[in-house]
Amino acid sequence: MADYKIPSLTTDIFIFDDNFNFILIKRKNDPYKDCWALPGGFVEYGECVESAAIREAKEETSIDVELKDLVNVYSKPDRDPRGHTVTIAYTAKGDFSTGKADDDAADIGIFSLEKLDAINIAFDHREIIKDCLNKAKND
Repeated sequence: MADYKIPSLTTDIFIFDDNFNFILIKRKNDPYKDCWALPGGFVEYGECVESAAIREAKEETSIDVELKDLVNVYSKPDRDPRGHTVTIAYTAKGDFSTGKADDDAADIGIFSLEKLDAINIAFDHREIIKDCLNKAKND
């Protein structure tokens, strides 16, 4: 059997409130150490993507989330310096008051669209955040 290179699968979660404020995590590790990013991470073998999204949100923010919508799939081969990584992005609701940094997060913060251009964002998450905001506002 031939060897095939397979992209990694991740999920990103846009946790927002009724005013469209959203949670970002400050990355504890490279790549993009100390930059802000959506909560998310790798899907484990045997795990469905939705479960991975809920698990990663909890692991990084301590927030229990309810997934609302599938936003998009992001698959540009160079979007992650670690290698070809495909991410599936979801919008989600959760109680911000329970949030605290955990796992791979050095910190968490609450942001709005107005503050987005002033912060260092990891990966292609600025594009994903804008897509998620559009999806959340149109539902």
